[in-house]
Amino acid sequence: MDRVTQTQTPETSRSPEIRLVQVALGGLRQELFHDAFAYRPLPRKDVNSGVTRFLPQRIREYAGLLPHATVAFAALIVFLIGGERTHGSFGPVALVFTAVPAAIVLLTLVRPVLAFWASVCSAPFVAYIGGFGSGWPFSAASFAAHLAVLAVVAARTRPRTAAWMWIVTAGYCAFAELFLGRGGGTDAFPMVFVSALVLLTVSIFQVRRQADREVTAQLTVTEQERSRRTLLEERTTIARELHDVVAHHMSVVAIQAEAAPYRVENPPPELEQAFLTIRENAVAALTELRRILGVVRAEDYEAPDAPQPTLADLDSLVRNVAEAGLVVEKTVTGAVRELPQGVELSAYRIVQEALSNVLRHAPGATAKVEVSYVLGGLGLRIANGPARGLVKPSPGAGHGITGMRERVTMLGGEMTAEPTEDGGYEVAAFVPVSRDRDEERGRDRDREESAQ
Repeated sequence: MDRVTQTQTPETSRSPEIRLVQVALGGLRQELFHDAFAYRPLPRKDVNSGVTRFLPQRIREYAGLLPHATVAFAALIVFLIGGERTHGSFGPVALVFTAVPAAIVLLTLVRPVLAFWASVCSAPFVAYIGGFGSGWPFSAASFAAHLAVLAVVAARTRPRTAAWMWIVTAGYCAFAELFLGRGGGTDAFPMVFVSALVLLTVSIFQVRRQADREVTAQLTVTEQERSRRTLLEERTTIARELHDVVAHHMSVVAIQAEAAPYRVENPPPELEQAFLTIRENAVAALTELRRILGVVRAEDYEAPDAPQPTLADLDSLVRNVAEAGLVVEKTVTGAVRELPQGVELSAYRIVQEALSNVLRHAPGATAKVEVSYVLGGLGLRIANGPARGLVKPSPGAGHGITGMRERVTMLGGEMTAEPTEDGGYEVAAFVPVSRDRDEERGRDRDREESAQ
C-alpha cells in the first residue's frame, strides 16, 4: 500500500496558540510600531457639513482649525494642572514637570503614534521628578495628558489602534504597580478604568462616522447606477419608438426599388439589376433592424397597434390632461409644416412628459405649451406656475427630464429645464431641422404618394 508523505512547513507545524500570538503581535506592530515616527498633520475640519455650514463665510474659514484649537486648549489645561502641582515655582524641574506633558499633547497634531509612546515612556520620569506626592505611576499632569493623547490618537486612527493603546497602557500600569510601586495608593486602576471609557467613547463615534461614510458612498454609487439605468431605459424606449419610423422608410425604399423598373419602357438590364440590388439591401437592412430591436426589447414589451403620435395629435393630448384637471393654453407660431417623423414623435413625447410632470409635481397649476415653427427647426416651451390647492405633489421615478434630454440630444438640439422666478417650472427645447431635410421630406412624401 502506498504511503503519502506530508511535508509540514514551519507555519503549519506550529500550534494554534503560537499562531494566535503571532497574529496579535503582528497587529500590535502594524498599529503602533509601523511608521510610528511618520509625519501626519491633523487635517482641517470640513466646514461644509455639520453645524459649521451655517456659519458666515468669514468665520467659516477659521472654523476649519477647530480640531487644532481643541488640542491646543487641552495642552493648556495640562500645563495649568502641572503648574498648580508645582505651587507656582519656575525652576528647571518645574518646567519639565509642566511643559513635557503639554508638549506631548501638542505632538499629536503632527505625529500621533509617537505622541502615545512619548506619553507612556515619559510618565514614570515626570512622576519621579514631581515626587510621589504628585501621583504614581502618572502625575496629575501626565494623567490628564495621557487621556488627551489617547482620545486624539484614537480619533485619528482605527478602533483596533485604540484597543492596542489600552492594552499597552494597562500593561504599563500593571508593570509599574508590581515592580515600581511604592507600597501606597496609586492611580494605575483609575487610569485603566477612565482610559477604557475614553477609548470606548471615541471608538463608538469612529465606528459610527465610518458607517455614515460608507452609507453615503453606497448611496452615491446607488444613485449613479440608478441614473445610468434610467438613461439606458430611456434610450431603449426611444429606439423602440423610432423603429417604426425607420422601418417605414426602409419599406418605402424597397417598394419603390421594386416598382421603378416597370415605370420605364424597356429598361436596360443594368438598371434592373441596380434596382434589384437596392431592394435586396433595403430588405436586408430592415431584417437586421428588427433583429437589433429584438435585443433591446423587454420580454413584456408589446408593440403599439396605433400609429406613432405626431404634433398634429397635441390637441387630443391637451384635452386628455384637461380632463385630469390641468388647464393648458396651447400656442402655435410660425408656418406649420410637416417635419421628419422622428422629430414629430420626439416633440410630442417631450410635451407629453412635461405636462405629466406638471400633473405630478404642481397639482392645481396652469400650463402653457408653445410650439414654434422657425426657419431652422422647431422650438418647444412648456411652462407652468406654482402648485395650488390642497393636493400634495406626487413624486415620480425621475425619468422625465432624462428622457426629454435624450430625445433632444439624439436630434442634435438643445434643452433647458429650470425653475422660474414665480415658483413654477419651465422646459424649453429647440430641435434643428435644416431646409434640406424639409425638402427631402417633401420628396419622400411625393414618392410615397406616387408609389401608392
